[in-house]
Amino acid sequence: MGKRILHITNGSVLTEYLRELDFTDDILTWQEMLCEGPTIPKIDSKEFFDLRREFLKSYYDIEVNSKELQDELSKLDQADEYDEINLWFEYDLFCHINLIGVINLLHQKEINKPLYHICSGRVEGEKNLKALGELSPEQLNSHYRNKILLTQDDIDLTIALWRTYCGKDHNILKPYIVTKSSFKYMTNCLKAHLKRFPHQKSGLSVLEDNILRLVRDNQIKSYHHLLGYSLNYQGYYGFGDTQMKRIIDKLSIFFDESESELKLNRKGHKALLRQNNFAAEIGNDMSYGGVERLEFQFSVEQNKLIKTIMNVD
Repeated sequence: MGKRILHITNGSVLTEYLRELDFTDDILTWQEMLCEGPTIPKIDSKEFFDLRREFLKSYYDIEVNSKELQDELSKLDQADEYDEINLWFEYDLFCHINLIGVINLLHQKEINKPLYHICSGRVEGEKNLKALGELSPEQLNSHYRNKILLTQDDIDLTIALWRTYCGKDHNILKPYIVTKSSFKYMTNCLKAHLKRFPHQKSGLSVLEDNILRLVRDNQIKSYHHLLGYSLNYQGYYGFGDTQMKRIIDKLSIFFDESESELKLNRKGHKALLRQNNFAAEIGNDMSYGGVERLEFQFSVEQNKLIKTIMNVD
């Protein structure tokens, strides 16, 4: 009799792709965006899911189908039947925080099965980083054959990272940037996370700054055109259309729009020159785990988060 395997994927697109490739094992589709919005350490709780449901409705008008969610998660109730669990999560921040959350959920449910990570990113012969769903069938199967067995140190790392992410001081994440682990892209993702807080001088995150530079350096025809550019040139964030559109909408104060072009206005150029701090005016009040984004700014000089002046005790 063959192994009984549970696959946990990063979304329905990958789940459907695996089915097309004749993966017949059980699949749990994880559909969350834990990189945005409030979180608490105890994932396996009503309080956690109520908190997430309220956030997704409030910020993105997403209605969580509670029955569908519970049907998916109920697959973990039969975890004793599985010989191993495969975690299909990509190279970016979006996937890595979901991955950290999933491993913590398994830990909280006391599910002690071999965990394997299948992660895309750099692919030989390819110029750009690749998502799992962008891999050819041959490439995807190769990734699966070369899946990484997570060690207890890897699991302990994710437990520490989740506790810190849900906490009030994200500077505590800094030592983990140089921690060796089986997570090839964790260092990049943790660096990217700290730099999505407002820059101390401009009030722009690295991603917001990059979006303004895309408008300055390219002939952008419309907001829709900018969305496409931003999705393609976002580095290690891995945000989807919905998230990126919200960020761009917040940046509209920096653009002048005509029928044929989107250009930086005077305010946009001042932001890139870091002549003013625009964090409050942008008003991106997103929370990340246990902290409110606008309560902190990233100091390049000190290479860490510092309290926003109005929030210093």
